[in-house]
Amino acid sequence: MSPADSAARLRTAGWYALYLAVIAALGYGIYAAGTRVDYNWHWERIPQYIVSFEGEDVVAPFDGFVRLADDGKSLEIESLRTAERVRVDGFDRMLSADGDLVFEGDAIAMKSGIAAGPLVWGLWVTLKLSAISLLFALVVGVVVGLGRVAHNPASRALAATYVELIRGTPLLVQIFIFYFFVGTVLDLSAFTAGVAALSVFTGAYVAEIVRAGIEAVPRGQMEAARSLGLSYMQAMRHVILPQALKKALPPLAGQSINLIKDSSLVSVMALTDLTKAGREVVSSTFSPFEVWFTVAAMYLVLTGTLSLWVRRLERRLAHD
Repeated sequence: MSPADSAARLRTAGWYALYLAVIAALGYGIYAAGTRVDYNWHWERIPQYIVSFEGEDVVAPFDGFVRLADDGKSLEIESLRTAERVRVDGFDRMLSADGDLVFEGDAIAMKSGIAAGPLVWGLWVTLKLSAISLLFALVVGVVVGLGRVAHNPASRALAATYVELIRGTPLLVQIFIFYFFVGTVLDLSAFTAGVAALSVFTGAYVAEIVRAGIEAVPRGQMEAARSLGLSYMQAMRHVILPQALKKALPPLAGQSINLIKDSSLVSVMALTDLTKAGREVVSSTFSPFEVWFTVAAMYLVLTGTLSLWVRRLERRLAHD
């Protein structure tokens, strides 16, 4: 090994040592702040809200009366409004007695075994909400981004109006509009309204990213494609957009991460995402620090996984 290589390795090791020192200092600062606050930590209360070993509740499908079946091992729910009956089997413990009045969502029995806790269910809702919203946002962003660079003045004006209108208003206000106004008019569920709000909001930023990516492609690429007999749309689809999306991948990844974090705002609706699940757990455990640190770590798992996947995709595209 040459002296230059040895010196380079020493410098690299020194920088990594500095990095570890900064991380250690930050960790100690958090620990010192925690000890200065007069707070009793109870981390043992959190695991049961991630994975529950107490079993899974069996809930009533509608309002009605509980009836014990003839075999004495099953329950039947008689609807208050219709003649509908639902039989419930496979539970290990009854939580209601014969003749009890129950309402939709009430726990009437329990099945033993391992079940996902409320934080995991909230994480699943956040993941599903973010994935569907991102899919629609990419479609909206590509269409609007093409409109931003189109030769048609009406397309450019409409696309610019959409982008400026959405980027100029807060996401929380847009969520309220979609939930209380658009959702009421179109009879949308809370989940659908949340997806629509996040898709429209993120689509405006994706459109600007796509526009910048298209404009970063040299003009000669379009001229060369047109000279080969391709139409404008064919050239855009086969020549320009693949290059533009490769250039736009890093900012698209950043916007996707922002979408996951922005999805926490849908907790203001009747939708139990990870943030709302965290609030409910706080009200049950009275351990706000432990719960919110756990929620932050779960968000970090989502965003970190997405970042790693995008980095691998960037390296693969760089070799193509």
